[in-house]
Amino acid sequence: MTDFDVIVIGGGHAGIEAALGAARLGKRTLMLCGDIGTVGNMPCNPSIGGTAKGHLVREVDALGGEMGIAADKALVQIKTLNFTKGPAVYSLRGQEDKKLYHEIMLSTLRAEKNLTLYDKFATKIEERRGGLEVFCGSESYFAKAVVLATGVYLNSSIIVGDKVKNEGPSGFSAATELTNSLLELGLPMRRFKTGTPARLYRDSIDYDKMERQDGDGLDRFSFMSERATFVEEPCYMTYTNALTHKIIMENIDRSPLYNGTITGVGPRYCPSIETKVMRFQNKERHQVFIEPEGIGSEEMYVQGMSTSMPEDVQERMYRSIRGLERCRFKKYGYAIEYDCIDPLALKPSLEVKKVKGLFSAGQFNGSSGYEEAAAQGIIAGINAARYVDSLEPLILSRDEAYIGVLIDDLVTKGTQEPYRMMTARAEHRIMLRQDNADVRLTPIGRKIGLVKDDRFFRFEKKREEIELVMRNAKLSMKDARRLTPELDRAPTLKELCVRPEIKTKDIYAFLPLEVSEEAFCAAAIELKYEGYLKKEQAAVAEQKRLEGKAIPADFDYSAVHALRLEAIEKLSTVRPLNLGQASRISGVSPADIAVLIVALRAREKGSN
Repeated sequence: MTDFDVIVIGGGHAGIEAALGAARLGKRTLMLCGDIGTVGNMPCNPSIGGTAKGHLVREVDALGGEMGIAADKALVQIKTLNFTKGPAVYSLRGQEDKKLYHEIMLSTLRAEKNLTLYDKFATKIEERRGGLEVFCGSESYFAKAVVLATGVYLNSSIIVGDKVKNEGPSGFSAATELTNSLLELGLPMRRFKTGTPARLYRDSIDYDKMERQDGDGLDRFSFMSERATFVEEPCYMTYTNALTHKIIMENIDRSPLYNGTITGVGPRYCPSIETKVMRFQNKERHQVFIEPEGIGSEEMYVQGMSTSMPEDVQERMYRSIRGLERCRFKKYGYAIEYDCIDPLALKPSLEVKKVKGLFSAGQFNGSSGYEEAAAQGIIAGINAARYVDSLEPLILSRDEAYIGVLIDDLVTKGTQEPYRMMTARAEHRIMLRQDNADVRLTPIGRKIGLVKDDRFFRFEKKREEIELVMRNAKLSMKDARRLTPELDRAPTLKELCVRPEIKTKDIYAFLPLEVSEEAFCAAAIELKYEGYLKKEQAAVAEQKRLEGKAIPADFDYSAVHALRLEAIEKLSTVRPLNLGQASRISGVSPADIAVLIVALRAREKGSN
């Protein structure tokens, strides 16, 4: 048996951030990835970011994580989504070179001095005095802390029509033995489902019949990346049609989703094409995006056409779409079912409540998406390292980060389907923009020890420039009139920023200060939303009042007779750390919180 400080089980996006985080905090870390090929693999869409997901990537980066850096190096295309809706919901989305991203991440892991990488499957976990023993068949490894990041590989099954194979995505082996061990440890397991579309040969697609989709190349994921040039490849958009829908409807009894073959719960916000057609029968068409899997790759990903229909049905429905009439299949679409945990079994630190030193991250926690996985992974890795050092865990609040919203939603509200991050889930999203992720989180990463000198120096320079703009920036009357001729006096910078017809980059062109455009834009957004931000900060202060009221770990909710039975059940299951978390539990009403406040006060008086 070999000893480590931290063991990470899984080499996907959660496992990568967890392993790098723990290792970079000085912990002797072991990653068990099952197969080297799974490291940083993108079995579904070869992209990073997207609505709200781009925020998560920026936050992982601001804390000292790796996803944004690797994504920038492997870019095929990048664009800003929601550009017409305001900075609070701007989200970067990058099309990635799938193979290159894997190679970059694998190289990064191998170069980390405190990290050992083994391509072995974990088969069993046992509690030992002072830690946990992880078995890989007859071999075993001991660590004070373990992070579960099994993704969709745990007891996974690939389903295409009536064909079911006990296999992981992209042809990799499934992890078949660990589930029983986790059940023995008392973890509540469940079965979820996700899926992916077909991959088509690039040269079999008629792009002239489709709408070309180019990136804007205006930004990068990592605050450490320069806006260097890269080889950009276009994406394309086409649509399903009445014939596509007819083929699906006529064969719906052959769909594993509708004939009972699939029993796992699938994602609501990324449904299969057959689900979209069944659910929205009055809709004449659905968007389909054709996206490259890499620079010069022979494979094209067909976003919007996720399916587990039989292969012959897939061929007919794909070829009914404009531009795909002659398409040839490299890989057929499939559904995948896998085992995961009920996240209500986790603490806000992502430690399993029933097993000391056992942490959990990523799709194993019931979430979906590479970005959600990476966000949980970096927190689990940080907290595993801090657990080894007997330090308090890092818990980001809902007003500090989208990561805080994501984890709080999972461990407080739970999820009955694969959870996807969306901007609408963040009640303080005006404060939690992707442009200020470094301002919010880099000081935290520095305090923890993940943010190194080069990143912190760059951050401090940007922060100083933002403060300089906020204090001193003003345009001359002459320059201001170039932007808006009707002015009768020199405007303040804030007055210019709030005008919707004036673009920030145009103001920057006349700015009489030596600051970066990135810093100026961040300052301009703060000025533009100053009134809203003050209201948000007042709401946060009120929430903090509840967050500051801790609930004892041994509090007996069943003894509070005025609480409703549902509230007692939910509070006893989640065991919230404070009144703020208690107030966010589904099924706990404001009246229940009022009763709880009275009960806590009575307990305090009784103990005095």
